[in-house]
Amino acid sequence: MPVNLSVKNAPDEVVRRLKARAARHHRSLQGELMAILEAAVSDESPFLTPREALQQVRTAGLSTPATSARLIRASRDARDRRRR
Repeated sequence: MPVNLSVKNAPDEVVRRLKARAARHHRSLQGELMAILEAAVSDESPFLTPREALQQVRTAGLSTPATSARLIRASRDARDRRRR
């Protein structure tokens, strides 16, 4: 059974920023708040902690932006060769 929740005394600046965020996502304020709540309690967080991001970088063998650029370029070149 759905439950109504309310936020009391929300600062004007927070409300303004939430409305702007809702507009960017083409949602109502209520829809944006629901999306934020759902993301906050989901098991699969779309965001990595800094430690998790660093672990992924190390696992991929990346060390500098130049390294990642070379890997991306090689991947794109291989894809282009397959298309020909």
